[in-house]
Amino acid sequence: MPPGPTASIADVPGTGVGHATVWRDEPPPPEGRGIARTGVTVIDPGGNMFASPVPAGGAVLNGAGECTGFLTMAEWGLAETPVFLTSTMQVGRVYDAACELLLADNPEIGDDVIIPIVAECDDSFLSDARRMQVTTADVAVALERARTAARDRAAPAEGAVGAGTGMSCLGFKGGIGTSSRLVPSGHTVGVLVLTNFGDRERLTIDGVPAGRLLPPGRLLPAGRLLPPGPGAERSRPPAGSCITVVVTDAPLDSAGCTRLARRAGLGLARTGSTAHHGSGEIFLAMATGLRAPRGAPAASTGSRIAGRDLDPFFDAAVEATEEAVLNSLLTAPTVTGRDGNTSPGLDAGQVRDLLVAAGRIPGG
Repeated sequence: MPPGPTASIADVPGTGVGHATVWRDEPPPPEGRGIARTGVTVIDPGGNMFASPVPAGGAVLNGAGECTGFLTMAEWGLAETPVFLTSTMQVGRVYDAACELLLADNPEIGDDVIIPIVAECDDSFLSDARRMQVTTADVAVALERARTAARDRAAPAEGAVGAGTGMSCLGFKGGIGTSSRLVPSGHTVGVLVLTNFGDRERLTIDGVPAGRLLPPGRLLPAGRLLPPGPGAERSRPPAGSCITVVVTDAPLDSAGCTRLARRAGLGLARTGSTAHHGSGEIFLAMATGLRAPRGAPAASTGSRIAGRDLDPFFDAAVEATEEAVLNSLLTAPTVTGRDGNTSPGLDAGQVRDLLVAAGRIPGG
């Protein structure tokens, strides 16, 4: 299916993404704050979500993870806040900051409370998780950048940025990835992933078992390969999680959003995910086409897309999720973090050679 103009979630009208990256190399306390490779990413579908909630739904493939606000969203079928992504040990800080920032925007909050949507993956392979690395200022920066990006229709940065700074995926450096697809109805489906899952041996690109065919060892910043052996073991991060956020401008209700969110798992499977025991694959979907003022009846369902008419949206979500995962890998450089742990960047040239050899793309 064709992508939108920026091939990102920003192709969905009104949607913006903002990052705040926390990267520091300091001594441990009390002299410093330790090694940080973490951050915050905000996905904002636009407008005032407290005053005008968005139909939403979610699905869980494997539940070894956290997403605050998930239960309320499932019960009411609405998302009342942007989605905040961060690392596991920073969820509390980001939740507190989100409450403070949204309270400042909406004096009505307090008479009617909110539960911000905050989802996480574990970046402790590269970042010192024993230190509270994220501040309210970081969350404020990410939120403001998301709102600005929505106004500017700006494509978000990918790879080792924001919440993706310390993430690893399928044996390589992961992080933030995004993509979009246009459906025949004229609507757009956008996807953003926070990738932190899987084994190198299962990395699959367009059906090619790339993880098993790429050279062994780990890439150092200079581009050299370190042969397997003592020290190389540190470059193998444990299986982690993946948060997937799907946004569309189509008139889907909460049931349709839930079904759409579930299809993200098929996109992950195409890249090599098997949803390991300790992994948290949590999927969210939001649709702005039936948005209505807070407390008002849902917008007219006369144009609601449901049933078999959802099939193109399912196709789009699967394709865009697969591409977003690969983008998160191909845009992330090699990153070294705490204790010298290293996640190697996936070499795009080597991937291209594999795809040419497999006849997936033309050579030359």
